[in-house]
Amino acid sequence: MHRVSPTRLREAFRALLKSDACYHCASVFDPMSARMAGDLGFEAGILGGSVASLEVLGAPDIALITLTEFVEQATRIGRVASLPVIADADHGYGNALNVMRTVTELEHCGIAALTIEDTILPARFGGKAVDLIGIDEAVGKLRAALEARIDPTFSILARTNAGSGLEETIARAQAYQATGVDGICLVGIEDFDHLEQIAPHIDGPLMLITYGNPKLRDSDRLASLGVRIVVDGHTAYYAALKATYDCLREQRQIATGELGPKALVAKYSDADQYRAWARDFLHLKD
Repeated sequence: MHRVSPTRLREAFRALLKSDACYHCASVFDPMSARMAGDLGFEAGILGGSVASLEVLGAPDIALITLTEFVEQATRIGRVASLPVIADADHGYGNALNVMRTVTELEHCGIAALTIEDTILPARFGGKAVDLIGIDEAVGKLRAALEARIDPTFSILARTNAGSGLEETIARAQAYQATGVDGICLVGIEDFDHLEQIAPHIDGPLMLITYGNPKLRDSDRLASLGVRIVVDGHTAYYAALKATYDCLREQRQIATGELGPKALVAKYSDADQYRAWARDFLHLKD
């Protein structure tokens, strides 16, 4: 298989950020999927935190996976990847000093870029499913991430949730951009009207996590608004789970009880049990 140095992959990713086009990421979760994505011509891939949690722990995306476990999986992928891979590094696995270690570890495993988000993870007692840390704390974490970076071609992107309100989202994006990060990652954009209210206030490349939102499928329009990277979701991973389930079910000649991908993930990751524990022990609000 064709091998590419991490530096070349990181330079290739930076070229994507500086281009005038919009590129859609492949969801990669192990060495085989990374090789497939590269061979099929994807310009970039992403190792999602939710996917890593399922792949490594069989657990839902509630910040149970540790930095070491995530880095181990990222290293397996980075070792063989022929396309730039973004690591969804969640909140950096702790405070600003933990973020520095996260950057150091991921920079050494062949990954081309990472995202650091401003979500409070793990969920705090009595909090909401999606709470954000203060802007000043988030800025401190991003500054720490940039300080920890050794390879200048390694990209660091700041992620925030656009569902926090228009003014709040713009304020956060501008504050994060001022730290010198290489791009802003937005999740929770509802449609093009929503994006058009935010994008003009951000002077730099955008990355969107759309989860396949049909209202955001015009790549040319996305590109005109500064969007360079789009994560449509992780359907490839869910399809792999479904194929495994169907194969095993047929092998056992079980014809009933067929489940779809979402139902499979919920069942075999014990999602209901974890939600019950969150309600009981964390008083977590929906």
